[in-house]
Order: sequence, then C-alpha cells, then structure tokens
Amino acid sequence: MAARKRVYAGIFTAAIFILLELAALSMLHSSSTLQNIWINRASHNVMAAGWGAAGRVREYFTLRKQNDILAGRNFELFKELQHYKELERSMKAMAKLDSAGLPPRFNYIPAEITAMGTNTRHNYIIVDKGSDAGVRPGCAIVMPNGVAGMIYAVDKHYSYGLSLMNDRINVSARIGREGLVAPLRWDGRRTDHATLRDIPLHLEIPVGDTVWTSGISKVYPPDIPMGITEGVHMEDGAVRVVDVRLFVDFASLRYVILAENPDRDIIEELSR
Repeated sequence: MAARKRVYAGIFTAAIFILLELAALSMLHSSSTLQNIWINRASHNVMAAGWGAAGRVREYFTLRKQNDILAGRNFELFKELQHYKELERSMKAMAKLDSAGLPPRFNYIPAEITAMGTNTRHNYIIVDKGSDAGVRPGCAIVMPNGVAGMIYAVDKHYSYGLSLMNDRINVSARIGREGLVAPLRWDGRRTDHATLRDIPLHLEIPVGDTVWTSGISKVYPPDIPMGITEGVHMEDGAVRVVDVRLFVDFASLRYVILAENPDRDIIEELSR
C-alpha cells in the first residue's frame, strides 16, 4: 500500500511540474515580441528536424526498394547472358567437332547475403536461400562480374558458403577467351586480389588480359569474367604466379546469384 501511495505521489508531482512548465511558457510567449520570436523559431527548428528525420527514413526505404529492383533486373540479365554464352560455346564445339552435346545447363537462384566474414583466412558467406528454394551443397556463388564462393551447407531457408577469400576454394580459370587454364586462388592478403598458379615458364602472360571461368568445372558456369592480369612473379624460385585483380568488391557485396548444375551428380559419377 505504501509503495502504491509513493507511485501516485510521483505521478501527481510530475503532473504539477508539467502544468507549471506550460504556464511558464505561456507567460513567456505573451510577455514580449522578442521572446515570442525566439519560441517560434525554436519550435520551427524542432519541426524541421523532425521533418528531416522523417524524410531520411523515407529515402532509406525508397533506396532499399530501388536496390532490390535493380538486383532483380541484374539477375534476369545475368541469366539471359549466360544462356547466350552457353549457346555460343555449343555452336563453336559443333563447328569444330560436327557433333557435340550442349554443355551443362545451370539453374540460377537470386539471393541476398545476410552475413559474411572478410577478416580471416577462412572467410564465409551466408545467404537467405536454402533447400526450399532449390539450393544444394556445391552450388556456385557468382556475380555477373565474378565468383564469390561456393555453397558448403544448406538449411531449409539459409545456406552457408565458403567465400573465394578462403584457403579451401579455387576456381578453374582461363586467361583470355582461348588462353591458358589454371587454378585461381585468393592471394590471402587483399580482398580484391587472387593468383593463378602452375604457369609454365615459357608462356608470355600479357598484363591487362581478362580472366574468365574456364567452364572446365561441374560447379562454376563458363565465361564469367573474374578479373584482369596485373603481372607475373616467381615464388620459391620455381613457381610462376600470375597476379589477378578481381572485379568483385567483397566490401560492398550484397546481392549474389546461386548457380546449381543439375547434371553435377552425373558428372561426378562418371568422373570416378
């Protein structure tokens, strides 16, 4: 009972205080023109700040919606581009061999990154699509301008992937459209650089050549541009390595595409 009385007393005191404050402001408002101007200006500033904050909130949600729309358009354009690239590769193969089957067709699933690590040698990506959307372990995580990683584990609604910035990931890459094929791996130091290894000593590697996914893979779709060559150096006096600047900016990566090869199980079975 005593506690309840103290609460009521506190409420009564606060009400008296608010009434006195309102009365003081009313008297101040009517006491002089200068004070009236000052009060009006203060109230206008408060209202302007409120309107500005509301406007920034509206701009944020509008920008988010526009980004989602652009990501959807980029996804549709990527699917169409990959379709034409596969047709082009098939036509070239048939022209050379007179008989060639179509290359594996990939299924593409748009996704948004919900979490990502970038500060270790074993970085990861978590996306908001899982088995309910058709994602399986081994799906590639790609962009129109590069490879981001590979799906490792799948839940119903989310998937966990290994980033390209991970020691366990390498991608079969080709220098130029018809050039040398070599494994591409993260250089372990910079978020936007990788290396091509096992380069023969006698080959000339021009600077500025585009590096593409080779298509010699059951995981990654063919002919995705990944970066450009920046030079060649030697490691341990015997290993020739090509430095590659990646197109994908992992620091701002948000929307990705999951590429699932429906023929992967057949290819793995035939490869045993």
